[in-house]
Amino acid sequence: MNQPNPFLDPARQRELYGHASRLAGRASALMRAKSSGRPVPEAIVALVQTHHARPDRLGVVLDIGCGRGTSTLAIAEQLRPQRVVGLDAAPTLLAQARERAEDLPDTDVDFIEGDFHDLPLPAGTCDAAVAAFCLYHSTQPEGAIAQIAKVLTPGGLAVLVTKGLDSYREMDQLVAAAGLDVRAEKHESLYTAAHSGNLAKLAATSLDVIATLDEDHVFTFDGHDHVAQYVATNPKYDLPPGLYGNPEALAAALHEVVPDQPLTTRSLITFVVAQSKEGPA
Repeated sequence: MNQPNPFLDPARQRELYGHASRLAGRASALMRAKSSGRPVPEAIVALVQTHHARPDRLGVVLDIGCGRGTSTLAIAEQLRPQRVVGLDAAPTLLAQARERAEDLPDTDVDFIEGDFHDLPLPAGTCDAAVAAFCLYHSTQPEGAIAQIAKVLTPGGLAVLVTKGLDSYREMDQLVAAAGLDVRAEKHESLYTAAHSGNLAKLAATSLDVIATLDEDHVFTFDGHDHVAQYVATNPKYDLPPGLYGNPEALAAALHEVVPDQPLTTRSLITFVVAQSKEGPA
């Protein structure tokens, strides 16, 4: 029997995002491997600039599921809204985001703890809202999108971002071939709740979808040591005892059974741009 989807289990979510250093290490390993695909924060900024009626006069911009604040800082630095609010459910990630924002000059950036099913902002107060790589953590993503629609101003813009169901399948194949998790290719996708194939339909339940963009992102890992830095804290895999959170031990296990060589893997990134149903102000 497959393990429950960790992205849909609140207890596992708290475990996964309770250690900011683990998330940072996994993200760093993935970004060092990227060989194709725009940085997602830059793509988000470009979409707001293209599709918002007044991108140079934004009031409040909300970054939902902000994590360590990477997209939040890009929004603050490049769009220069009056205020940016980063929201996340993980206190440890918010603490890192606040530290990273300390050196931003003349920018009103706040980070608050909250649930995207019950956004702690008044209705009709956000000119733009971003939800990148977070909606697949919800068993009811339509409810989270309804909350986004509620806080948007008339004509306000939402940018939603997710991944394809079969993202990183080459990584699954390696983990299975190495015997670290023989069912790695059979586990449910982490992104099943809100993925490239259904995100636009989900958005349309509360918003007017105006654009959908798919981008193929390619990642080439140098070898087992590099791969292990990412896999060691990937919640999809049921790793043997002592390997989860231990990239050195995981790399050693890979070296024992699989020839060391670069690994190229892919992920389809989907951006959905939508507008509040009230239309432009």
